[in-house]
Amino acid sequence: QCLLSGSWRSDSGCRMVVSILSKDGSFSGSYLPGSAASDPQILASPLKGSQQDAGLVPQPTFSFTVHWQLQDSETTQTTAFLGQCYVGTNGEETLHTLWLMREAAESPTEDWKATR
Repeated sequence: QCLLSGSWRSDSGCRMVVSILSKDGSFSGSYLPGSAASDPQILASPLKGSQQDAGLVPQPTFSFTVHWQLQDSETTQTTAFLGQCYVGTNGEETLHTLWLMREAAESPTEDWKATR
């Protein structure tokens, strides 16, 4: 059974900690990108999300957003993650995700370059 509570580390060194997982599937915690090790401007950032009922499906889908906290920066960035938790034959849980990052644009003409 895949439950997101706990600590997760990606292949690129990102770290997600889900500290609260409610009965309704909502969760919160913090996220720290792998690049934070070399960039002291990047702080652990809050995340909030929702997981499909793990009691109904053995490999649930989930989504969460991270609102980045950058030290001494006026830049506003949000990333949305969408994924699924898989259980391998050895019982190990693995998360697979896709993401989109959005920066605040100065104007509608700058909108085209605000999403990665």
